[in-house]
Amino acid sequence: MPTAPPPFDEFDHRLLALLQADAQRTLTELGDTVGLSASAVQRRIKRYRESGLMRMVGVLDIAQLANVTLATVVVALERESARQHAALHARLRAAPEVQQCYSLAGDWDYLVILATTGLAHTREVVERLFDADKNLKRYETRLVFDVVKRGLDLPTRRRSRGAKDGVHGKK
Repeated sequence: MPTAPPPFDEFDHRLLALLQADAQRTLTELGDTVGLSASAVQRRIKRYRESGLMRMVGVLDIAQLANVTLATVVVALERESARQHAALHARLRAAPEVQQCYSLAGDWDYLVILATTGLAHTREVVERLFDADKNLKRYETRLVFDVVKRGLDLPTRRRSRGAKDGVHGKK
């Protein structure tokens, strides 16, 4: 069972930034870059995995997959109750086409990112996920024409004003 990782020190921040950029680096390369031994790096990575902070997955390049269609769906609920939110959460989590889902502030309640195998599949998924839900006030689907930027790097520390760029440099 995942546990909360202890607070990060400077080595953790730098190591996590490197791992997010390229998880294929060797323990020695990582250690040389952050100033730790390979065994110390290995212990930290083990701690990240055991805590649930880091998991190993394959990230595919969408530009090399001609049959993938991305779409965004914004959703507004009719009624705001814990039960209604939980039902929608369960349905979205169970759908393999839902890649990401965010709860929003403002006029829309959710932003859902879908990955499907084409326009017909996108329509089928949207109808399956949203049409029968009587608690939806409205939803709008937008097809993604081009991926301008797709990132997976997450900040590990609060950035202060005037802070210099870290390990990654400017992007």
